[in-house]
Amino acid sequence: MDLNSFASVRTRTASIEGRVPVSSTGEPLFSWPLLIIMATALGVIFPLFFLGNPSGHDFEFHMNSWMEVLGQWRQGIVYPRWAGLANHGYGEARFIFYPPASWVLGAALGGLLPWKMVPGAYLWLALTLSGCSMFLLARRWLERRDAIFAAALYAANPYYIVIVYWRSAFAELLAGALLPLLLLCVLRLEEEEKKAVVPLGLTVAAAWLTNLPAAVMVNYSLALLIVMVSVLRRSPRLLLQGALAVLLGAGLAAFFLFPAAYEQKWIAIGQVFGPGVRPQDNFLFTSIDDPDHNRFNLLVSLIASAEIVVLAIAASRSRRCGRPQRQAWWRLTIWASAAVLLMFSFTSLLWKYLPELRFTQIPWRWLLCLNVAFALLVTMAWQRWRGRIVVCLAMLAVLAFVWHRVQPPWRDNATAIATMFNNQQSGAGYEGADEYVPAGGDAYEVKQDAPRVAVEAGSAAKIEMQRWDTESKLFTVDMTQPATLVLRLFYYPAWRVEVNGRIVDAEAQDDTGQMMISVLPGKSRVQLTFKRTWDRTVGAGISGATFGLLIVVVLFQQRRQRLLAA
Repeated sequence: MDLNSFASVRTRTASIEGRVPVSSTGEPLFSWPLLIIMATALGVIFPLFFLGNPSGHDFEFHMNSWMEVLGQWRQGIVYPRWAGLANHGYGEARFIFYPPASWVLGAALGGLLPWKMVPGAYLWLALTLSGCSMFLLARRWLERRDAIFAAALYAANPYYIVIVYWRSAFAELLAGALLPLLLLCVLRLEEEEKKAVVPLGLTVAAAWLTNLPAAVMVNYSLALLIVMVSVLRRSPRLLLQGALAVLLGAGLAAFFLFPAAYEQKWIAIGQVFGPGVRPQDNFLFTSIDDPDHNRFNLLVSLIASAEIVVLAIAASRSRRCGRPQRQAWWRLTIWASAAVLLMFSFTSLLWKYLPELRFTQIPWRWLLCLNVAFALLVTMAWQRWRGRIVVCLAMLAVLAFVWHRVQPPWRDNATAIATMFNNQQSGAGYEGADEYVPAGGDAYEVKQDAPRVAVEAGSAAKIEMQRWDTESKLFTVDMTQPATLVLRLFYYPAWRVEVNGRIVDAEAQDDTGQMMISVLPGKSRVQLTFKRTWDRTVGAGISGATFGLLIVVVLFQQRRQRLLAA
């Protein structure tokens, strides 16, 4: 079923229940609304046509990932694990730990478009998806034109603009499209219970596979919403349905989650909580001994404060709405209130002790959840367009102020993307991410111009390179005496090393973490293969079993419905 058909069915169903009228012309739900959402997304990125691509905090990380993934696809590697060009060719395990949705989408766009167009295309697509998911949610309570406004406002909300122009957090932006669907699935759970578990589980799985901090927020938001709904409905059974959805989502995403959890001990994961990216450093209006960090924190804090003020006014104005909207008001207000509280330092104990909450890293990331309530409550609070225009202009004024007075966005110069591409093509590589460097590795101590294979202590050797691909390397070395080879490659336990067909144990160099291999006198054939470790096999097995069980359950439900209909 396509998006238009699905939306039309939802509209007709809602009309029967007395919530939403059907267009008298029978017009598909996603004709003009989709065009308006697409135009809004285009409006958000329109300055890119004149200013160039914004080069925010994560811009180079994502661009290099997309380029490398596309290169690995062309090598025949369907699901990349090892980023061979990271850390200037020494590699890192980035694709084991970074969810695949954003780098798959970015690489796919890179295969279709020139690289300089890919960031804009990605941003436009992610914003359009967010608007569409909000429209589906808003139509449960709002008239068609009001739902269109809510969708457009969500696609162009102030925090999204910060992501687009200052942060370049492409994965987080894509995850924003899932949050309206999360609330929509919870609402369906109230009405249909068992039938809604599968869509809710799919939403949770999609969050895990898109962005880990967003997935943590999705799971905590789901817990809050399910508890709230079960209390309001006096139905403890909903807690069980919600737990099943969480397990279903985790099971479907296990092919990624299980290896990422198990192999954490093989990388410098502690760098995730380095100075400047710890929760305690990123509460609203927090200052540390870093002027650049403080400037950006002030920028986000001012935008967050403006949103919170507008949201509070909107919540107050919309409190006396109709019954269906009043039910929405409670859910949205409580969810948004929790998001607001978690952005302030007095909740630091929660960040310290609640399981995995600290992996959200940055408290103001909860703006991602807050903006679901922001878009809907603003729409419900100001029914007339004059009030809505005033709100939008006020938020634009805040953005313009922080743009010119606090921190202007960083811009990508005309040659930056071409330089990244050329460095990958030449094998020079790119800077890696500290948290994905293998344990014991030091990307700041290695030599960028080091040969792929060198002999420790400078012993004479004849080295012939036959293959040096991302996950497979083969060379021969002819020695007159025993020696140790030092590779331009970080040691990682997933590498299997064979010398003359016999598996040997490699070691890590003390100061750099480079892989070292001992060889005997004579000619040795050395082969390295990035093997499939047992944890990846287990994770894939769990996902496969969960998917198989899901298919069985869906088929059983369909068969039962046909029998009841007969």
